[in-house]
Amino acid sequence: MAPIDYNKVKLVSAKHPKPPGVKFTYGTAGFRMKAELLDSVTFRVGILASLRSKKLDSKTIGVMITASHNPEEDNGVKLVDPYGEMLEQSWEEHATKLANAESDDDLVNVIQDIIVNTGLDGSKDSSVVYARDTRPSGPALVAAVEDALKVLGAKALDFGVKTTPELHYVTRCLNTAGTKDAYGEPTEEGYFKKLGDAFRELVEQKPHLSALTVDAANGVGAPKVRQLSEVVGKFIDLRVVNDDIYTKGKLNFQCGADFVKTQQRAPPGMNLVSGMRACSLDGDADRIVYYYADEDGKFRLLDGDKIAGLAASFIIDLVRTAGIGDIKIGVVQTAYANGSSTAYLTNVLKVPVSCVPTGVKHLHHEAEKYDVGVYFEANGHGTVLFSSHAINSIRSAKGGTPEQVTAINQLSALTNLINQTVGDAISDMLFVESILMNKQITLRQWDEAYTDLPNRLVKVVVADRHIFKTTDAERKLVEPKGLQDKINAIVAPYTEGRSFVRPSGTEDVVRVYAEAATRQDCDELAFKIAGLVFDEAGGVGERPKEFL
Repeated sequence: MAPIDYNKVKLVSAKHPKPPGVKFTYGTAGFRMKAELLDSVTFRVGILASLRSKKLDSKTIGVMITASHNPEEDNGVKLVDPYGEMLEQSWEEHATKLANAESDDDLVNVIQDIIVNTGLDGSKDSSVVYARDTRPSGPALVAAVEDALKVLGAKALDFGVKTTPELHYVTRCLNTAGTKDAYGEPTEEGYFKKLGDAFRELVEQKPHLSALTVDAANGVGAPKVRQLSEVVGKFIDLRVVNDDIYTKGKLNFQCGADFVKTQQRAPPGMNLVSGMRACSLDGDADRIVYYYADEDGKFRLLDGDKIAGLAASFIIDLVRTAGIGDIKIGVVQTAYANGSSTAYLTNVLKVPVSCVPTGVKHLHHEAEKYDVGVYFEANGHGTVLFSSHAINSIRSAKGGTPEQVTAINQLSALTNLINQTVGDAISDMLFVESILMNKQITLRQWDEAYTDLPNRLVKVVVADRHIFKTTDAERKLVEPKGLQDKINAIVAPYTEGRSFVRPSGTEDVVRVYAEAATRQDCDELAFKIAGLVFDEAGGVGERPKEFL
């Protein structure tokens, strides 16, 4: 392939000028902001995807255009590495530098710096697969990516309107095709067939559950769950609501996993009554939470912590029944995990629990340290990772009894049902349903495994979030000096009290999390800590009246 034509790059870049005065940062979710600011960014991400592919011997890189659970007027873009994992951290800096190049000449200089610093061969072939969610701003941003791929001569694969997990899936499939690690057919049909076959293996002989109402957040999950129904409808009755992907302003508005988790209620318009089973996806279908109404009609949430507990208990039972002794199972959480969930995992299931800083990449890397690593954030984003050792142990296991054979087959099916590249709401939904069908339990019975401690999250607006430095997986403050001791003193008298303070990754606020044995104690503790932070660490504006 010919070397990069920098004059051509400058000409095309001029069609996608950087908005003046805007600073871009590639974070955990890639770039994410108001859609009208993203044209230059998506063009440059297209360039970076091509460079990354060149660096990795022409392997296919993924580009996803989505802003997940954000409002419809936002959008975002992120890169996916060859095995469906997030972009290697050292390249996040290259993404940020490319996005912030002020002129076309600066852009060329940054491209040349990346080539020198990474030692890549600019004349190598490159291949990029890309997709978008249903946001109205998506097609124009895709066009900017395509301009970049064209000018760099990359092989461009348009995967169309897809969920984020589908893009991760197809990226891994394209790069493993024809190898011993082949992940599946690199098409949407292949994705649904893989999930459908595995689900059937797990539930074929089991009595059916009542219908599941699926809130699709008026996003891309809506048509995809309908497609899924065509594959698994024989075993599960999926009823999709909030499925309007055409009316402007509907995406994630008063619906979806983030709304349900933060508001602690069902979406308006969903008549949640006792006996109903319901779940919510987010806008790009990579998060899921379940919920139901109890006998008194009270809303009850089954969040990522509850899903992790259910998943771990099922896998532990299967491994034990299968007689595969040398598989180490662990669960990974963040500081936001409810204290009761940690106690349940540690004391009842007796499974190792790791706590890591917030952010999917931290959870994913820690989960890779186990043979079977379960990770779910409380917000409903998570998955299960099986190491090659675990997969080989399952494949080579020979059951001596019918029970052992069944357990081995079910474990094998789980390795196909669970999307191991990334949290996947559709895959996770089938995973949860397969467990509930195997255990023949209701959402209420699942919920009764443990009772969540009352908890509260409070935002405190501060002049400078950067003065807050944490340690111990964000559970303790080291700066401002002395503040942690004061927090400890406030927490000490509360039964089962716990609180931590951490800076936001995106805005000048700090988040205060608190939990305690009663709702009254929890709220009091949260507002005392929030008041302490406001008073001693640069609170901005009028002191909120609820702060104590």
